Amino acid sequence: MAGYSKSKAQLNTGAEIPLIGFGTWQDKDQQADAVFECLKSGYRHIDTARVYGTEKGVAEAIERSNVPRGDIFLTTKLWNNSHHPDDVEKACDESLGFLRTDYLDLYLMHWPSPFKRGDKLRPTKDDKILTGDSDFVDTYKAMEKLVDSGKVKAIGISNFSRAELERLLKETSVVPAVHQMELHPYLAQHDFVDFHKTKGIHITQYSPFGNSNQVYTKGQDISKLIDDPVLVDIGKKYGKNGAQVALAWGIAHGRSVIPKSKTPSRIKANFEGDFKLEAEDVKKIDSLDKKLRFNDPSSSFGWNFYSDLDGKAS
Repeated sequence: MAGYSKSKAQLNTGAEIPLIGFGTWQDKDQQADAVFECLKSGYRHIDTARVYGTEKGVAEAIERSNVPRGDIFLTTKLWNNSHHPDDVEKACDESLGFLRTDYLDLYLMHWPSPFKRGDKLRPTKDDKILTGDSDFVDTYKAMEKLVDSGKVKAIGISNFSRAELERLLKETSVVPAVHQMELHPYLAQHDFVDFHKTKGIHITQYSPFGNSNQVYTKGQDISKLIDDPVLVDIGKKYGKNGAQVALAWGIAHGRSVIPKSKTPSRIKANFEGDFKLEAEDVKKIDSLDKKLRFNDPSSSFGWNFYSDLDGKAS
């Protein structure tokens, strides 16, 4: 990443990952312009996924930007309909094709839960998801082969519980480089974070602004995380807003954060969320934890997610 001066962390593979990244979930028709804007603003870490439908837009933006591929840390994710070990490489190849690249910096298993095999991303019957019978351990073992082939530089997971992660570590040979999970000041998951440190697994925070996304109906009856008085007050000290402080908190803990936006001014502002907080301010934000989880598709995916983690609804 020639000339990149923002915060980075070293993965257990030895590769470096920028701590301020750019998410591409939602608004798929506007992601080409948004990603182009993010690259122009200085971002070098882009997060996408097969199910987002944004891989082609990301590729278009990278080509328009003229930023060398080797200067970009590119992540995408294996979707639930391709968990069967025989389907993993094909799914990866499709993502590589959409992204117009011959390798991925990071390939994540999007969820531990399998859907029915096939071309449909959301196979349903009577409006219910048809689940599959693939074991996530077998899926991950197929992902390990992608590292051996050179198509993928690193592999990891997303949305795993502690028990699921412990089983994965016990029954596979490659420690995940990254675990991407919902993490923000209202869902700090301090104990689970510490567990990752003991295993050398880097964390990427999705939804770093918590309930700012309107899709999270659970958070609509409380004020927005980024408007929390503690974040706003700390922001005044640094000339930053609450959103930037929320990002800086994650970065202060050595984690990647992947805010998303389609608004150029906000894209630029989020990039400036990579700044240093004083230790006392990090502790103040640590204490905001409300164990509030906004993303839990257990009922629709046919899988009991996060069963042993903070924020799991009873």
